[in-house]
Amino acid sequence: MPQAPATARSARISAKAERFTESVIREMNRLAMARGAVSLAQGFPDFPAPDELKQAAADAIFADVNQYAITWGAKPLRDSIAAKTARTYPGWEPDPETEITVTCGATEGMIAAMLAILDPGDEVIVFEPFYENYGPDAILTGATPRYVALEPPDWSFDPDELRAAVSPRSRAIVLNSPHNPTGKVFTRRELEQIAAVAREFDLIVFTDEIYEHLVYEGEHIPMATLPGMRERTVAVNSVSKTYSVTGWRVGWVIAPPPLTAGIRKVHDFLTVGAAAPLQAAAALALGLPAGYYDSLLAGYRERRDTLVPALEQAGFRVWQPAGAYYVMTDISGLTDLGDVAFAQRLILDPGVAAVPGSSFYAHPDLGRTKLRFAFPKQLATLRAAAERLSGIRTSA
Repeated sequence: MPQAPATARSARISAKAERFTESVIREMNRLAMARGAVSLAQGFPDFPAPDELKQAAADAIFADVNQYAITWGAKPLRDSIAAKTARTYPGWEPDPETEITVTCGATEGMIAAMLAILDPGDEVIVFEPFYENYGPDAILTGATPRYVALEPPDWSFDPDELRAAVSPRSRAIVLNSPHNPTGKVFTRRELEQIAAVAREFDLIVFTDEIYEHLVYEGEHIPMATLPGMRERTVAVNSVSKTYSVTGWRVGWVIAPPPLTAGIRKVHDFLTVGAAAPLQAAAALALGLPAGYYDSLLAGYRERRDTLVPALEQAGFRVWQPAGAYYVMTDISGLTDLGDVAFAQRLILDPGVAAVPGSSFYAHPDLGRTKLRFAFPKQLATLRAAAERLSGIRTSA
């Protein structure tokens, strides 16, 4: 029997899905791969993960750790998360039984937390520019994002603007430090200003702390360690960036017990659980000695200090990052083209991929003259990109 053709109604996607686009970051990486360009778009390493982690994952697979782990995370991993957190930030000692949920990466951790805590009609304050997932995350919960500007050169915010963004419908603030895309590391004073607003207006703070070990200037201060904030902070993290395993998709959320109960329920029905053998390897990763993190930071500092001057010499205006592994640039001195057109041109000639700045803004015009470059790459990759970019000042 022939099937009836799809109608306009049956082929329609949801109103929520209509409100955001595909990931621009991943689109630019796909274009780079198709054109053979050097990709400094998507933030993943092109160098190997530590051998001991790969061996631990293989050992777990051959030991038949291949079935479901406990939905909210295998106990050895939750114990390792709790121990590393307490070791790294004395005084913050999350309970692995009631405050930790293992997720399929920080991306799932953030959306699971938002779905568990936010209701349709709630408002969420987001600092702009922002990692592109936060807007769709809020939209999928039925919440409305409200934006507070981070202004160059130091990407600071106006505390009065933050307070003005709070309304009777406000439920939460999203904080990412070290920050993607700017590399900003929020200062203690700024964190205390955010915390004061959260306490005064009874708001939750969702914190994305995935770049916690990549701080070149300043220090990473978890929001949960500030007075009165542990009970209202939902901290999202992952092994992806710190251990160079972005494809493993093993993350976690630390939250107060009442919120954890909701997060675990949503996580269960979103994904059931993260890959069991990779959870076993992640538990080993979290026990690596302090020297590992020192070496990690030194390597990324060298990468940053390779790419930043190359971009400056090519004619970009550069805001040097204090943390994470991204460089935000201004292209207005190079071209009259907008960010999207110029990024597409760079992929074709000279063959380097970056991310258009407008993808990090709810108001795209604010990013029209900006591009973001990622540097979690081998020095040879960064030098190849630098060589290709060296001639664009004269050809732009």
